[in-house]
Amino acid sequence: MSALRLAELDADNLGAAVRIPPDVGEKAYVAPVVFSVAQAYVTPTAWPRVILDGDTVVGFVMANWDPENEVPAFRGGIWRLNVADEAKGRGFGRFAVEAVAAEARRRGYDEITVLWNPAPDGPERFYLRVGFEKTGELFGETVGTRKV
Repeated sequence: MSALRLAELDADNLGAAVRIPPDVGEKAYVAPVVFSVAQAYVTPTAWPRVILDGDTVVGFVMANWDPENEVPAFRGGIWRLNVADEAKGRGFGRFAVEAVAAEARRRGYDEITVLWNPAPDGPERFYLRVGFEKTGELFGETVGTRKV
């Protein structure tokens, strides 16, 4: 890994971001990046970012910062995390979680949340390894909470 950083989603990195799996229609537990981009466009509190290794897009993370949301799990945390297949297992997902946690601290949050599908081959092991604890269930998904 060289210089890892998050960058705003823009016209220069959009193409690389939307090519990150899963593809539309692929069986997966994370929405395709193109869906996340559309959701960010209509959700003013969304915070879409690409994960860069040097100048190469290796992933996409979208957080949400909505401290007044009536659903506590949606007040601040990760909505999406996609890492390119060839980049998986190299620490980019962990870096994205830590970067979102740092942004949460900067915004005055004490914790962040994430929801995941509890399927046996879903992302639960990853989220538990990076410090989230199971704290509930919402819409059939597991809610994880982590101190920042």
